[in-house]
Amino acid sequence: MNGRMMLVTGGAGFIGSHLTERLLNEGNKVTVLDNFSSGKIENIQHLLDNPLITLVKEDMKKPKQLRKIVSDSDIIFHFAANPEVRLDEIDPKTHFEENILATFNLLETIRKNGTAKTLVFASSSTVYGEARLVPTQENYGPLMPISTYGASKLACEALIASYTYTFNFQARILRPANIVGSRSTHGVILDFIKKISANPERLEILGDGHQEKSYLHVSDCVEAIMHVTEASARDTQKVDVYNVGSNDKITVTQIAKIVSETMGKPDIDYEFTGGVEGGGGWKGDVKIMQLSTDKLQRTGWKPRYSSEQAVRLAARALIRENTRA
Repeated sequence: MNGRMMLVTGGAGFIGSHLTERLLNEGNKVTVLDNFSSGKIENIQHLLDNPLITLVKEDMKKPKQLRKIVSDSDIIFHFAANPEVRLDEIDPKTHFEENILATFNLLETIRKNGTAKTLVFASSSTVYGEARLVPTQENYGPLMPISTYGASKLACEALIASYTYTFNFQARILRPANIVGSRSTHGVILDFIKKISANPERLEILGDGHQEKSYLHVSDCVEAIMHVTEASARDTQKVDVYNVGSNDKITVTQIAKIVSETMGKPDIDYEFTGGVEGGGGWKGDVKIMQLSTDKLQRTGWKPRYSSEQAVRLAARALIRENTRA
């Protein structure tokens, strides 16, 4: 997949910046569209000298340039969203606007454009809620998100599915597990790094410590995105859904141990908050999550790293990025 015109919404964000880098390395022309509400210019600064990249500051809640950008694009990677699940209790409107409204505006632009496009959408494992079946397959149901973030992603999935059938374009929906690695701006690993930096004697751990989830390194995630996109060119199915994750899971206590050891604080005291609603870290926190990736792996993709390996790699990278003198 090279020499194509690509649009990456949220291209200055965590996953979006890594995807943009990969697309450029393969010789594609890439338009990065970002409102920088959560994305950072630093994430793509090293790419801006490349003549193949175009950076557009655009708010998809009130788009002004989107029509022309979509018209010029062959493939649209829609990764623009507010990624912070824990906004649920204090600012659910942000998830509606940054996730649902932005996606609706993109779909309306594709509709008005009138030419066939391929849309690759980053949904989330949170659409499954507290799944009774673990590992959880794509056909699991009913889908009952327990966070407004998960609900917003599920709403986007429904909108995308309806638009692909009604207005004749192709979409691939990805449901990632917890993606970790350099440039991440939120999540348990970064939370632990900041807490240990502030107090190297004690580490507060939200929940009861038994939360257990899958973690996938961002490089494996990008490989999955590329793999699904390339495979979509070889079939005519309107819309399809793929889980993207590792083949195992890891507890939050194990993550705390990895981060504290990597920071040279192996004997730090852990303090568990006890959590809410059965030991989750906060309202909306899915306590146990592991995705079945059998469907994606049958197409030839498989993760290089286990959850533990991904966490170790991410911890080292994020410590370097967030504890510089």
